[in-house]
Amino acid sequence: MRLVLLVALAVCPALLPAYASVANAPGANLEIALVTYGPGEVYWERFGHDAIEVRDTASGEALNFNYGLFDFNQKDFFLNFARGRMRYMMGADATELEAGDYRAQGRSITRQRLAFRPAQAAALRDFLLWNVQPRNASYPYDYYMDNCTTRVRDALDRALGGMLRAQLRARDGGQTYREQTVRLMSAQPAMMLALDLGLGPYADQPLNGWRESFLPAELQAALRSVQVPGADGHQHPLVVDEQVLSPNRLQVPPQQAPDLRLPLALAGLAIALLLVLASFYWHPGYLIVGSLYLLAAGLVGVTLLALWLLTTHHSAWANANLLLFNPLAWLLLPSLWRTRRGMRPSHFIDGVISVQLLAILGASLLHLLPGTVQQNQPWLLFALPVWIALSWTMRRRR
Repeated sequence: MRLVLLVALAVCPALLPAYASVANAPGANLEIALVTYGPGEVYWERFGHDAIEVRDTASGEALNFNYGLFDFNQKDFFLNFARGRMRYMMGADATELEAGDYRAQGRSITRQRLAFRPAQAAALRDFLLWNVQPRNASYPYDYYMDNCTTRVRDALDRALGGMLRAQLRARDGGQTYREQTVRLMSAQPAMMLALDLGLGPYADQPLNGWRESFLPAELQAALRSVQVPGADGHQHPLVVDEQVLSPNRLQVPPQQAPDLRLPLALAGLAIALLLVLASFYWHPGYLIVGSLYLLAAGLVGVTLLALWLLTTHHSAWANANLLLFNPLAWLLLPSLWRTRRGMRPSHFIDGVISVQLLAILGASLLHLLPGTVQQNQPWLLFALPVWIALSWTMRRRR
């Protein structure tokens, strides 16, 4: 019996590495990969998703660490969403279990194995295990600056000693936050238009490669050209190899954002023409169309003001679309309905109309000034003909 115990004690340490887990495997046994999932069909899946895979090559155990967990049943979830105070969480799951869900949805899965040294791999594993603990897992979510992909990017950069940030910040980004948002939401036109209308100048600032990697697909593409020093002292690609584990079976987002100027300009001209014709030939229709526009313009203005003054959605602050759509529109409703009796607007209403037209002029002139950031030309082209038509028809019926 003693001989058996001595043999067991001598053999077990040699067997331990073969049965180690991700949590206690030596760095030399750890393999690090970025797993990128393509966009889904639901609006919150349109931006895609990603995770860091840590694999123990000895035991075969692999865990995916991701930062995209949220709960609709969380207390005050929708109120916090409206106020811009969302909290997301980090989680970990077996790689194959997580991949199965995305395969079932038809979303693509791409795995990039990364050239991490043993010490870097162990440091990343230790950080992720610390981060996934309940007391450390929650974080304040921001769509562009602090989301589930920027957290993955930052974790990789931390383990690489800042090399990822240094290289990506030196490159120009291809598109702005607005362009990326409109591009990815183009399959859902109503949501796309609402987001474009609600985004302020923050969304139009030029991006470098680091900031543009807030998207999973952009981070995936950026890593392909990153170089890191190897054990031999020479520079080597960070991405050792890249595999498509599951092909995409869903509609692929366009490469460029759709140009909204012509569609919205045509829509504005159509509403303006309808207002003018209805004011001559069908006054009840004129009242209905005019009232709907003024109600909508005022509601949009109140929403934009609330986003600016009452929330932490900084990407919606100082929105120049407030010059086009604002609560002043509601002041015109009574005078609009008085036109059915041929009553003229008061001097006060004349002043309101003048202020609104000056605001439209100011919004137009902003694009002639150097340094103008917000690109809201589509909404300017939409609102301009409608406001001109409303102003002319209301004053014409004197």
